[in-house]
Amino acid sequence: MSASARTPLPPFDPADPLGIDDLLDPEDLAIRDTVRAWAADRVLPHIADWYEQGELPGIRELARELGSLGALGMSLQGYGCAGASAVQYGLACLELEAADSGIRSLVSVQGSLAMYAIHRFGSEEQKQRWLPGMAAGETIGCFGLTEPDHGSDPASMRTYAKRAGGDGADWVLSGRKMWITNGSVAAVAVVWAQTDEGIRGFVVPTDSPGFSAPEIRHKWSLRASVTSELVLDEVRLPADAVLPEVVGLKGPLSCLSHARYGIVWGAMGAARASFDAAVEYAKTREQFGRPIGGFQLTQAKLADMAVELHKGVLLAHHLGRRLDAGRLRPEQVSFGKLNNVREAIEICRTSRTILGANGISLEYPVMRHATNLESVLTYEGTVEMHQLVLGKALTGLDAFR
Repeated sequence: MSASARTPLPPFDPADPLGIDDLLDPEDLAIRDTVRAWAADRVLPHIADWYEQGELPGIRELARELGSLGALGMSLQGYGCAGASAVQYGLACLELEAADSGIRSLVSVQGSLAMYAIHRFGSEEQKQRWLPGMAAGETIGCFGLTEPDHGSDPASMRTYAKRAGGDGADWVLSGRKMWITNGSVAAVAVVWAQTDEGIRGFVVPTDSPGFSAPEIRHKWSLRASVTSELVLDEVRLPADAVLPEVVGLKGPLSCLSHARYGIVWGAMGAARASFDAAVEYAKTREQFGRPIGGFQLTQAKLADMAVELHKGVLLAHHLGRRLDAGRLRPEQVSFGKLNNVREAIEICRTSRTILGANGISLEYPVMRHATNLESVLTYEGTVEMHQLVLGKALTGLDAFR
């Protein structure tokens, strides 16, 4: 007798049509549900207003709450970090971005960029000084790589650090960074700069003379997120401000790869929220005497969205298991980022068509998620850059130049 004959099939769950939750253990589920409940309580009741106002009020309080959840530097070990698995961190990113991409960006930049850089490349003194406060959310960090004229080509950055002082022990840092999440509220910035020795990373207290972080306004995407420019006007730093364990682009690029992994999950959170809104709307909105969810064209849209949504979640799970096993390659992260963000935007746009005119209202989350994802599509590597990464991996030929 077959197993299927002995064991009754579980009921079909529209929220989990592939039974992906079967891949999760109780601790995974507990972490996911804790983050989901926090977002439902602290973010969802306010996010439409924050987005409309173009601000994230109480960001420091939110950071401390996220720290108490263990969500900051979540997959890092020691120094007050939670030491969670990559899959658990991914589940947290999914739930945070289901609330809003700006909240997930706050966590990603804090943990996967600023904290990760210090944790992986910093001295023991730097780790002890900064990481515990950052893990607790008491200290907010930012990550300065992108410049006004250099985004996809970080090797051409103009920010420069030169040795100074009679013994050449100090550094003087000058330049500008652009589109920096958390910049104007950060107490510490990890800034990458050209030096005579190659590209180096610097841990910069933001109260250093010559450092400023004017906030960028008039955004139509990631409006509930703090975005800033970093201006470094001959910022003098001691010798121990430099990250000692890395020289060259492999430093910032490895940080970006770690952050992209969180985006692979997070994008599916935005897609899920939009899809759920479309399903509920289709079941209640009546036209021609019955709910629009009963029409074939609407069901075709919902079915196609469900397929891409849950394929994306499965892909995120697969990459998470590989990361936990120490087997995740950067090209595979590019695969996930390219696919999941692109499909998430399409899910949001299709959901908008089901909601009709209501789809553009902030009473529903769909347009907010769609516009946020336009930023997610660009940052941490554009579609074109990830296509070229995969193209090179598939052919062995470098098309970047």
